[in-house]
Amino acid sequence: MPSRRDQIKLTAEELRAYLEDNKVMQVATMGPRGFPHVVPLWFVIDEDDLVGWTFAKSQKAKNLERDPRATVALEDGVEYQELRGVMLECDVEVTRETERVEKVGEALADRYGGGSEELKEAFRKQAPKRVGLRFKPQRIVSWNHRKLEGTY
Repeated sequence: MPSRRDQIKLTAEELRAYLEDNKVMQVATMGPRGFPHVVPLWFVIDEDDLVGWTFAKSQKAKNLERDPRATVALEDGVEYQELRGVMLECDVEVTRETERVEKVGEALADRYGGGSEELKEAFRKQAPKRVGLRFKPQRIVSWNHRKLEGTY
């Protein structure tokens, strides 16, 4: 009898489609007082990595400079039989190089602003105050209770 865990796991193709369909990930970093710091973040997919940005003075940037690890979560559904999601334990690369940060901003403008040149320009202007974040998954846990077809 197959394990329930294996039954609800997303395939590689399902995982990719799920990430492409979702727009906001929750990012958990370790705060300075030892508590998780959880915040939403826009992202783009770059091969197997998720890439985003944040203000260089933000708490998440400070946390990641101190400890470059994060757990990322995306989930949807309300009732048990609808729940789907993914949790990624990631090593995070933080970059302050303005040209690279601008490229992240442009990619975000493409995804969230339909490629608007006006938005790209606005994001390029923000780049000197921001850092780029590359989330490199080391472990992935996924679930799709819809695969159980209402059985528990």
